[in-house]
Amino acid sequence: MIPILQRLSKSVTSTARLFKLMDPSSSFGGSQRLVALAQQLRLYKPPPTFEDIEEQSLEESAGKVVSQLGFAESTTPIAQDPQRFRPKRAAVLVCLFEGDAGDLRVILTKRSSRLSTHSGEVALPGGKADEGDKDDGETATREAKEEIGLDPSLVDVVTVLEPFLSKHLLRVVPVIGILNEKNAFEPAPNPGEVESIFDAPLEMFIKDENRRAEEREWMGHKYLIHFFDYETENKKYLIWGLTAGILIRAASVVLQRPPAFLEQNPIFKTTGATGIKYQTDVG
Repeated sequence: MIPILQRLSKSVTSTARLFKLMDPSSSFGGSQRLVALAQQLRLYKPPPTFEDIEEQSLEESAGKVVSQLGFAESTTPIAQDPQRFRPKRAAVLVCLFEGDAGDLRVILTKRSSRLSTHSGEVALPGGKADEGDKDDGETATREAKEEIGLDPSLVDVVTVLEPFLSKHLLRVVPVIGILNEKNAFEPAPNPGEVESIFDAPLEMFIKDENRRAEEREWMGHKYLIHFFDYETENKKYLIWGLTAGILIRAASVVLQRPPAFLEQNPIFKTTGATGIKYQTDVG
């Protein structure tokens, strides 16, 4: 019990440091709506997580965050048995801006078709944390600069969401950032990693439109995996798996309403430190 409390204490301290960096007096411009949104999200506090956990098994390619599935970490066995599961940390940037029609939009990438794994799949900018990164916000914005040329100084990092656990035990922290001056961003995709950069309406990920779901199984438990079809500028994109899961959660938090469909994460039956069996069902 004491090691768990120590980890929780470290998590709270780390989160406090991060929110201190998110100073409401920061000199980012933008519309009144974006300013109000930033203030709202700075008050959001994700559930505490277990910190300082080393890697046990990892198969993600080149440190990038693309996976066919991923779940909020609190719904997985790692929350009950942190000594058994030891994922490496990564972060992705959920970068929001106001579209011409006044809607909130999120920046996405399509991975290069020349990559050996996950080629052509849609992903959020992001990757594994470097030793020199001071927090998840720096990891996400650094990776976004490398992948799509987004200057970190243009992004107002306002909060982080609960980590997701990928299929290969990579702990992925979604970082919410606001791009107030969208015209200052000049997309520059890294040709070795990114084929194209596009944006999509955030609200799409809580609507039951252009969406389908398939039942899959992970670790012996059934769950739903979501697929969103999106078309823009005569190009079609499929957003699914871990990326879709993160965007569903991000849209729910930012827009402050639940999705209009069943998420259905797996029901894990685990044994806690007390030896009592219990199950977690989120959906």
